[in-house]
Amino acid sequence: MKPTFSLRLKIFNLNCWGIPFLSKHRADRVKRLGDFLNMESFDLVLLEEVWSEQDFHYLRQKLLPTYPAAHYFRSGIIGSGLCVFSKHPIQEFTQHVFTLNGYPYMVHHGDWFCGKAVGLLVLHLSGLVLNAYVTHLHAEYSRQKDIYLAHRVAQAWELAQFIHHTSKKADVVLLCGDLNLHPKDLGCRLLKEWTGLHDAFLETRDFKGSEEGCTMVPENCYVNQRELEQFPVGIRIDYVLYKAVSGLYISCKTLKTTTGSDPHSGTPLSDHEALMATLCVRHSPPQHNPSPTHGPAERSPLINVLREAWTELDQGLAQARWWATIAGYVIGLGLILLVLLCALAAGGGIKEIAILLWTPSVGLVLGAGAFYLFHMQEAKSLCRVRAELQHVLGRARETQDLSPESEQALLLGQQEGDRAEEQ
Repeated sequence: MKPTFSLRLKIFNLNCWGIPFLSKHRADRVKRLGDFLNMESFDLVLLEEVWSEQDFHYLRQKLLPTYPAAHYFRSGIIGSGLCVFSKHPIQEFTQHVFTLNGYPYMVHHGDWFCGKAVGLLVLHLSGLVLNAYVTHLHAEYSRQKDIYLAHRVAQAWELAQFIHHTSKKADVVLLCGDLNLHPKDLGCRLLKEWTGLHDAFLETRDFKGSEEGCTMVPENCYVNQRELEQFPVGIRIDYVLYKAVSGLYISCKTLKTTTGSDPHSGTPLSDHEALMATLCVRHSPPQHNPSPTHGPAERSPLINVLREAWTELDQGLAQARWWATIAGYVIGLGLILLVLLCALAAGGGIKEIAILLWTPSVGLVLGAGAFYLFHMQEAKSLCRVRAELQHVLGRARETQDLSPESEQALLLGQQEGDRAEEQ
């Protein structure tokens, strides 16, 4: 590459809110989205909540002249809702489905049926390898009583690990999506600290859009206003994150968001605001490279956020084991009831009542069994993620001299984790 090498990328990201039969004006919004994307001609378009493959195929045909490459990431029962459109050829693509994604019995939330995931596509641009990731994490339905917090932290760690292990050959890393995390939330801090990704909103010098970069704003007519009662300005949960390897410098030249309405027609494209970023990649002397190295001096924030995540997962693990224990007791009581019903039916005393109660008793045992198996699987997954965090904490401790108090607290945490695993 020449010393004057420079690459400019125009990126578009949007959570499309495309739930069939439930999202308002879905067909019209998808049509207008296609018109807008053809008009603007981005290098890369990354979309979330395109739940209908019919909508994807419609956009595929509409955008084909401008974006010849596209892919839809399929997972779960309903689908991941993730898709990408690219002006440049896609060299490779793959995906990782998060192991924890809510509860199947919380049907009204529906996240478990979606198969939330992270999709990866690899592009070769002007001699550079670009790894672009698109993702959508579990929704936060209650900030005061967030029963999915441990799952979302686990998803953030899986996402960070997936990026960490698949981007080793990449020159530029880009992550876009709806993280369902506020900027200071644990999952967001964990993701940034472990991957070294930069937040376009915080880095750009030219921002135009909604106040504080919010991507769900009260001015949007599709937004449930009750969800924003505590946030009069709105919330920022959609992100453009990026980094470059040593020897390259990446910056966000401009960042724009929609402001509750379509830039052309005035009607919103979604209940979320779109993000439009222009990234510039160029050569940089090593001493000017801003990418974090996670050297000893920079380990302290990483260690702190890893400890927070470990604690949150430990609480989630205790909760999962508690539910599994309750389900185990219900199974035992159900089996005892079935034995009694069999004895009554055989004795002929109240045979009709015994037969009548047989079916609901079997249903109770089977339901409790499914409940037990699910929460045992949840506990195993939380144990696995917690073990990974514990290992990283141990390695971080080896590269930084901790204070005696901090070292003792970490050791106690590891011992408690070992005892929990033995149980």
